[in-house]
Amino acid sequence: MGNKLFGTDGVRGVANVYPMTADFAMKLALACAETVCKNKKRVAIGKDTRISGDMLEAALSAGFTAKGIDVIRLGVLPTPAVTTVTPMLDVDMSVMITASHNPYKDNGIKLIAADGEKFADTVTAELEAKIEANNFSYDENALGKIKDDHKAIDEYVKNAKSTMKTGANLKGLKIVLDCANGVFSQIMPEVYNELGAEIITLACSPNGLNINKDCGSMHPQNMMEKVKEVKADLGIAVDGDGDRIIVCNDKGEKVASEQIIAFLAQNMQLNGRAVVSTVLSNTGLERFVKEELKLPYYSTPVGERHVVAKMKEINGAVGGEESGHVVAYDYCKSGDALIVSLLICQYLLKANKKMSEIFPIFAMDPFEFVSLRFNSREQVKEVVKLPEILSLVEEKKKLLGDEGRVVIHPSGTEPLVRVWVSGKEADKVKAIHSSLVNAFNKLQQQNVA
Repeated sequence: MGNKLFGTDGVRGVANVYPMTADFAMKLALACAETVCKNKKRVAIGKDTRISGDMLEAALSAGFTAKGIDVIRLGVLPTPAVTTVTPMLDVDMSVMITASHNPYKDNGIKLIAADGEKFADTVTAELEAKIEANNFSYDENALGKIKDDHKAIDEYVKNAKSTMKTGANLKGLKIVLDCANGVFSQIMPEVYNELGAEIITLACSPNGLNINKDCGSMHPQNMMEKVKEVKADLGIAVDGDGDRIIVCNDKGEKVASEQIIAFLAQNMQLNGRAVVSTVLSNTGLERFVKEELKLPYYSTPVGERHVVAKMKEINGAVGGEESGHVVAYDYCKSGDALIVSLLICQYLLKANKKMSEIFPIFAMDPFEFVSLRFNSREQVKEVVKLPEILSLVEEKKKLLGDEGRVVIHPSGTEPLVRVWVSGKEADKVKAIHSSLVNAFNKLQQQNVA
């Protein structure tokens, strides 16, 4: 059975609209209790700053405790914190309630295995089957308890600070931090203050309704303007759950995620370990890693989970996506804005240069990228499989040959089709991209599927 509800990053939707309802959340917890929670009979739950987080946390807790599973409520903390502390909590699994970079009306449920990794598709398919069957049983003698553990964040911060060499600090750096009114609103300023950096904060006042609203990694313009205004050394913008990072240099110019991945690979002592990114990453990154750094490079399907899985398989050191997920695997098994930002700042101080003098590290190949919105994720799944689309894509791939890449990616979390083309000749890339976008636009107008 395939996954109908679980996308590349869990289940997501509008809060109080199926599947982001209290009823669904409780049934998901019941299914997890029967399928996953057979050993420790304990789970941990974290959440971001959305107003709907409380409702979903309560429903999940009800489902777990109704099946005799104890619940540890971790409170508001970053997604990478949950993946980091889960192996320390003696639990069967953890749940993170978040819709990441989406607006506050959305929410989502990410399932995290006992080792801190995301669940395999086979497990989530089994969970969906149980929810659909809706044949749950109860035992009057099996009831779980709920307790709070707000110290888990301390372990995460300790791990993040372990990226710093003994006695090292960030004195001399002036940094603009945009925390997206999300999970890092308190944590990140505290860490940077403790390490001696001069900080200017933006969007650090969450109220349940303003997460990601005109701020953070999805809207870094305010951060970029503030860097220029206060003459900061760099700007750092994160998303609502803390697994994405967007950086700008001292001139307020955005630095591509591929450049950040290259910068980390260049400065970390990788000893031949690989760099991993997705098919949507700029093709210039692969060439730089292989030819300049002399390191192995692997490309995966779109989605952070695929990057992490490949890194685990081949003992990769650095990886990520163009969307802002950057993974330093020795420190965290997911994208982690705090850890990555600390590494960037240390290497920037070591270089003793302005960011604008360091970046770009390599020449980006010409590329065109757009996200096209459809009515539903189901419609997106149908559209990308249409014969005329498949035929056109193959035709354009042949036209580019080995000089570039064509990727048509249905989003796993939103009703979007991402159309991405990269190559060495800008005019050819633009023409191919335009023809593909026009084909999808015609389908939108015809309301196909």
